Amino acid sequence: MVFDAQELPDDSPSLIKDSSGSRWTPLFLKSCEFDSQIFFKVMMNLIRNPNINSSWLFRADILVERDLRKKDETTDPAVTRPSIIYFEDMHLDKALVRKLVPRNTRRDEPLDQTCLIYHGTGPGNMERSMVVYKPHVSSPDDMPFYHPKVQGIAFLHEWSPEDNKGSVSIHYHFFNDGDRSPKLVGTASNLLSVLHKHGEGTKKGYTKRVHHDTIVPQISVQNTYTRLKQSYARQLIETWAEVTDPSKHVFEDLAIAAFLIELWAQMYKDSPFPGFVDIGCGNGLLVYLLRKEGYSGWGFDARKRKSWEQYSETISDEPEDRESLRQHVLLPSVINHPLNRKDTSSVTVYDVDSTDLIHDGLFPEGTFIISNHADELTPWTPILAAISNCPFIMIPCCSHDLTGARFRAPAPKTQGKSPSAYSSLVEWIKSIARDCGWEIETEMLRIPSTRNTGLIGRKRSSSSSAVDIQEVIVKYGGTEGYADNVMKLIESKPRGH
Repeated sequence: MVFDAQELPDDSPSLIKDSSGSRWTPLFLKSCEFDSQIFFKVMMNLIRNPNINSSWLFRADILVERDLRKKDETTDPAVTRPSIIYFEDMHLDKALVRKLVPRNTRRDEPLDQTCLIYHGTGPGNMERSMVVYKPHVSSPDDMPFYHPKVQGIAFLHEWSPEDNKGSVSIHYHFFNDGDRSPKLVGTASNLLSVLHKHGEGTKKGYTKRVHHDTIVPQISVQNTYTRLKQSYARQLIETWAEVTDPSKHVFEDLAIAAFLIELWAQMYKDSPFPGFVDIGCGNGLLVYLLRKEGYSGWGFDARKRKSWEQYSETISDEPEDRESLRQHVLLPSVINHPLNRKDTSSVTVYDVDSTDLIHDGLFPEGTFIISNHADELTPWTPILAAISNCPFIMIPCCSHDLTGARFRAPAPKTQGKSPSAYSSLVEWIKSIARDCGWEIETEMLRIPSTRNTGLIGRKRSSSSSAVDIQEVIVKYGGTEGYADNVMKLIESKPRGH
């Protein structure tokens, strides 16, 4: 829906009066049905999460947060000081200084910005609330790309308690009176639109459904991602060997690698890293990145990929020199099948050169299992992890059952609107994991994919010996036809991952 705020003429009188005499030009005004409490709640969220307003920004680091209603607060002289502005008939309650952190620090530097919180009273007992952004720059030439080239931005909320109606408006403090460009005006409309949308949504009871950064802090993951991107992205994109879109896959795997690096720093801070295995590793890029960052491990897939020639390397610390990317078809040891018994007659049936192609899904205890968009192997991940006593991460994508066949996961038995196919898959996979004795932690990963649910198993609710794996397998449909389905993958065309 188009945001239809009232655009105010250039010569409109200012609705707020700066005590220094500076003019704050009103640009847009929109009626609203949310009160000052919701206004401040929304604005504080936007202050702490500037990426909501701009895709160019990663986050905001809060450097200073002062409640100016408390007279005894002092400011450390070594800390960036807020840039204070006073307005007539408005009381300054709070001052914050945030550092805006861009996604691309090679193009733009971070920017310090003061955020000021005010309240006041207008004519007719009108409640007035305001938030002002004041960037710490002295000229438009010093302003980074992602910030409007203005000296300040003010968001004014006015509310009539008698009518339960109000308005929000946005105001600029221009560097020069003639700076009112269409781009700046458009940005003002967008900023007010986001405030209005979030305010009305909060009024109607909207609650955030997706929560990021519940396991690993946002700052550490984003800092690591930025470092990895600067180190590897350009070279990886320029040398991409697959037919798929390099930008999507490179940036997605860089983000997953950043998350894993910070997760492992948390998990193994007091113990040696046990190594990893990436099951269904696809193009092998994630394995390559993690090994470049010093983490021992390897990956396998049912089909070799072109990119393996440049991403694979010899692992010399194993009994026999092996490549870090290998062709294997996973046939879990718990499946009773001739290939698992090394029956040579079955080799002829499946037209494979050697039973070395088969991997039984048994790994050294403690090996961290990565299952990133592993499709047929996704529901097997918590089972394999339970058998070998290994922690894991799963990022589900396409829905397959334990036979390797495509299917639609049953919707969870919860009330409310019908869940999507993906959310049903995620809940189904969680159920398998819980029945295997895992406590599942969920993280909505910051990756360029709608399939971004990370399921982490690193804690157990019951011991492996207390879990009947065969009983779990039967409960979730059994494995009949699995070998036939996965052996077909050897000659099938590779998918995106």
